Amino acid sequence: MLPAEQLVTLGLRSSDTVHYQLSPEELIQDTLRIGEGELSDSGALLIRTGEFTGRSPKDKFIVQDEITADTVHWNDFNLPIDEKYFFIIKQRITDYLSKRSEIWVRDAYACADPRYRVSIRVVNEKPWLNLFAYNMFLRPTEEELENFHPEWTIMSAPGLRLDPSVCGIRQHNAAVISFKYKTILIAGTGYTGELKKGIFSILNFILPHEHQVLSMHCSANMGNEGDTALFFGLSGTGKTTLSADPNRKLIGDDEHGWTDNNVFNFEGGCYAKCINLTEEKEPEIFHAIRHGALVENAIFFPGTNTINFEDASITENTRVSYPLDYISNSLDPAIGNTPLNVFFLTCDAYGVLPPISRLTPEQAMYQFISGYTAKVAGTETGITEPKSTFSACFGAPFLPLHPGKYAEMLGEKMRRHNVKVWLINTGWTGGPYGTGSRIKLAFTRSMITAALDGQLEGVAYERHPVFGMDIPQSCPGVPASILNPRKTWQDTNTYDMKASELASQFIKNFEKYASGVSAEIMAAAPVAVK
Repeated sequence: MLPAEQLVTLGLRSSDTVHYQLSPEELIQDTLRIGEGELSDSGALLIRTGEFTGRSPKDKFIVQDEITADTVHWNDFNLPIDEKYFFIIKQRITDYLSKRSEIWVRDAYACADPRYRVSIRVVNEKPWLNLFAYNMFLRPTEEELENFHPEWTIMSAPGLRLDPSVCGIRQHNAAVISFKYKTILIAGTGYTGELKKGIFSILNFILPHEHQVLSMHCSANMGNEGDTALFFGLSGTGKTTLSADPNRKLIGDDEHGWTDNNVFNFEGGCYAKCINLTEEKEPEIFHAIRHGALVENAIFFPGTNTINFEDASITENTRVSYPLDYISNSLDPAIGNTPLNVFFLTCDAYGVLPPISRLTPEQAMYQFISGYTAKVAGTETGITEPKSTFSACFGAPFLPLHPGKYAEMLGEKMRRHNVKVWLINTGWTGGPYGTGSRIKLAFTRSMITAALDGQLEGVAYERHPVFGMDIPQSCPGVPASILNPRKTWQDTNTYDMKASELASQFIKNFEKYASGVSAEIMAAAPVAVK
């Protein structure tokens, strides 16, 4: 039972019922009781997040104060808000939650390495949001709860519509972070990912700035010999899928820290995309969708309780959260050794980049700072052909510090530990989206396995004429005919033109970082042919 005085410290005056630290079963039953969820035939709970089925990056703010004014890299993702508006929004949320007949409260941790553990108190308006917190954060023992002192607080009120003219925001919803008051306020949106990414954002400030630990938007796994691999990539490039390898132990699928002697997961669960999920292609994730898992914005087949994973009528961004131990070969605690291999994942819808290539340290830094992938037609309104996306360090929306800080730390670690870096294209071959075909997942898995097992050490390589990376001429389990992308196109002149166009986009995007990187990294840029 949560003592009443602890609610008062949060500004909550009263609430008829405070549900503290409920079990997943109790949270599922509460969701069904209030009519906001349905059980699938696999036992997973289906809910809808309402108006927002994804993050709202233009409505995420960081309080600008003496802690953040000169440390946060203010840009289109790190939007400043005055402290007075933080207090106004907090008062609106506490007033709102105080009037609810029920609220749900959970204490949890972030960071598997106890040296950097952050204690969190989550206050929710909805039981399914509390289930998400149970799934995604680390779960304290009964003994730890006896003397639990939350360092950070998340307050979530999806049913509250804020007044923009009073609250200093763009519209009726907002996610606001205060590093001074160690509080995350979320109002007007039920998208569960706002909780997860709020904590990720604060760790991306605290760990590099205060502890010199590199925080990373990546998945990680470890082989039987203790060899750790990292997988960087934007949403949809395959981080969760490729790290869930039955032959390796899963450390985590999305957020990690790299210290002087290990890699550790920030979270206690996984948050996987569900669209077009099949048991054949992604068996570990498919079988994790069971009792206790929370599925968002998916649809049943008519007249059944069977999820139709191909249905994108609500959103392409259908998601499932589940505890890490739902993956049969997950590590506990979720801590791995220093990485030996790093993979940068990109879904290149232009069909230009090789399915696997080896990068020099300078090329690795260039690709890391670029953070490239391409969205395909149909995933967003108005996109009718592939569209390039560049997100610094493969996670720009969640990085409060300048991208150069994270890149500098990664570069130092890669050099010190002699890490091998690979670029993996999980997108198209034989032409762009609409002409070529998606690279088979089985081939991608074979390429990654070959890299991890050292099977690409002794093979011949050829250099890409535009991007400069080394392409293996053979790879076990993969047809040699698909390894060089230029050779997969019917018209090589068209390929050359498209490769040059993409190179130009890389070069233009990198202009904003040119003054803060070395000449060696700048020299690793692709060459656009005029």
